[in-house]
Amino acid sequence: MGFSLQRDNIKTEIISGFTTFITMVYILALMPTMFAPLADIGFPVKSLFTATALSAIIGTLFMAFIAKRPFGLAPGLTLNTFFAETVCLSLGYPWQFALTAVLFEGILFFLICISNMRQIIFEMVPTPLKYAFAAGIGFFIAMIGFKNSGILAEGTIFNHMETLITPSSLLFLLGLILTGTFTILRIKGGLLLGIVIVTIIGLPIGVTTIPDKFFTLPPSPEPLFCKFSMGYLLWPDFWVCVMTMLFFDVFDTLGTVVGVMASVGIIRKDGRIPHMQRIMLSDALATISGACLGCSTVTTYVESATGFAEGGRTGVSSLVIALCFAASLFLAPLFLAIPSAATAPVMVVAGFYLFGVVRHIQLTKYIEAMPAFLAILLMPVTGSISDGILTGLFAYIILYYVTEMMKRFKKGKQ
Repeated sequence: MGFSLQRDNIKTEIISGFTTFITMVYILALMPTMFAPLADIGFPVKSLFTATALSAIIGTLFMAFIAKRPFGLAPGLTLNTFFAETVCLSLGYPWQFALTAVLFEGILFFLICISNMRQIIFEMVPTPLKYAFAAGIGFFIAMIGFKNSGILAEGTIFNHMETLITPSSLLFLLGLILTGTFTILRIKGGLLLGIVIVTIIGLPIGVTTIPDKFFTLPPSPEPLFCKFSMGYLLWPDFWVCVMTMLFFDVFDTLGTVVGVMASVGIIRKDGRIPHMQRIMLSDALATISGACLGCSTVTTYVESATGFAEGGRTGVSSLVIALCFAASLFLAPLFLAIPSAATAPVMVVAGFYLFGVVRHIQLTKYIEAMPAFLAILLMPVTGSISDGILTGLFAYIILYYVTEMMKRFKKGKQ
């Protein structure tokens, strides 16, 4: 298949893929919930579960066979919110309008990937900022882990202390200790082992629940398949929507890929990342195929960092993720029974792995270190990878040109 994989590493890649899948499988349950309010305007919510799984399968297979890197893809949470709450509910456009916008956003992303524009966007980012993206995403994914555990509340630092003595919170803390210990002892598959142990421990205390049935038949995706309306292309607001989606998709993907790859040392001295074009191309094709299936923008998941932390480096991990999503079409109750208290510790440890690249940022070079600091800070604070990227980039550009102007001014006075 062209993965260039040694036989003794296959086990690592399989564990990596399964670990990533377990940390992102929540999207199967979350998508129908997020889009439920659209049922009143005729959106076929029941078909969305199948469409989500199929879009994840196809998108991740693109990553497996084109880019050959261990990333998982599925509809992204940020753009889900934009699709459902902003475009459809707040602005009042039909869901077919938003779905058509996703299709054309994916087409534009594809054109960027096969043109010089991709290289221009990538080279805009100085190497120290690429490392900053990794550290910022580390804090971001760890924050998601703490929020999923119930300890960290939305919009606050920590909940009241009583949240630490709930069964779910205590189970999370136990999982964090176990996963951290496995990591320190360099136990292969330690992250996945931690998930399994915590899930089992959760059974007698009621955090893990045994589903009533393990096998289900998925609803038909036909009501969502290729429901586009090309008449919207003549609407100015349509292209505003497309460009907004494209902006978030490109920079979220860029930040996730650069950050995760930099964290494991897959970055050249000139700041370039091998197979970057193929990775971005896979993401663009995933968006196009996802739109055809009826999903909001499909993107590369930051949870892929957990697979990298397990040692995954090739497309075999992505292939495993896709196969797991295929199985989830029929075994969804089993996978969704895994509590967030079991997966949250893995995300915190993966965040630690990503954070480690701050050692590559020279803190004494303020012109690089200050924008890097802002990028790292704003990713977890705003809950947006793209916000952190743009803040870091704008800060670097402004500081660089203002500093150069001041230097010339001082030199002229002398």
